[in-house]
Amino acid sequence: MTIESLPPKPVRRYPSALETVELRIPCGKVWLYGDLSLPPDFTGLVVFAHGSGSGRHSARNRQVAKALQNAGLATLLFDLLTAQEEREDSQTREHRFNIALLTQRMQEVTLWLLQQDTFKDVPIGYFGASTGSAAALIAAARMGPRVAAVVSRGGRPDLAGPVVLASLEAPTLLIVGGADQGVIELNEDAFAHLQCEKQLAIVPRATHLFEEPGALAQVSQLAADWFTRHLEKSPGIGQAGSTSKHQATRNAGRALS
Repeated sequence: MTIESLPPKPVRRYPSALETVELRIPCGKVWLYGDLSLPPDFTGLVVFAHGSGSGRHSARNRQVAKALQNAGLATLLFDLLTAQEEREDSQTREHRFNIALLTQRMQEVTLWLLQQDTFKDVPIGYFGASTGSAAALIAAARMGPRVAAVVSRGGRPDLAGPVVLASLEAPTLLIVGGADQGVIELNEDAFAHLQCEKQLAIVPRATHLFEEPGALAQVSQLAADWFTRHLEKSPGIGQAGSTSKHQATRNAGRALS
């Protein structure tokens, strides 16, 4: 089923089993497609930012998403690029490193989620892979307290820049493979700039895509532990002591301009 907006009534109490819907999300002048999965009584929502040359059908991200769903978290995997942009990128590679575009898409999708009654009280986290990690980190810094946690898998957090990294408030976990030479050093440098609650986890003997037996399972467990810890304790919009949804939306809207 494809929908352009969620039902006006909250749905998180209704599913008796995992429920997945395809979303068609307005994003500026384009529409982006995503797969939203809602487990029963979910306690948070994790938005995925895929890496270069990938998309919402990434097998690796879907494996991580499944682990998060089993941990009681909703997930949204969406295409950061349109079908036309993906075709162009396959030939020119012009979009996959356009961090400004990818970041804007992350913010606009998050703002759209904030307008849905389903998620007005739900803590949001970001999971980024490869270049998507930079977009997730920058968007989280701009969204402020509305993004409660970030996880990067084999990412390029260095592309976010030291100023953004130092301003990030959301607890951040950087996961990198122990055999991913070069990327380890980039993550270590980025880790040094982070001033928020942080952790650098190195999966032994894993390469960049975590294709080794058991490597991606370790990533999934690390991510599930991080998100459940930080999203469950986050107050969420609309609860006592939290920023109002409208104020968070205004703040993020200013960041987009």
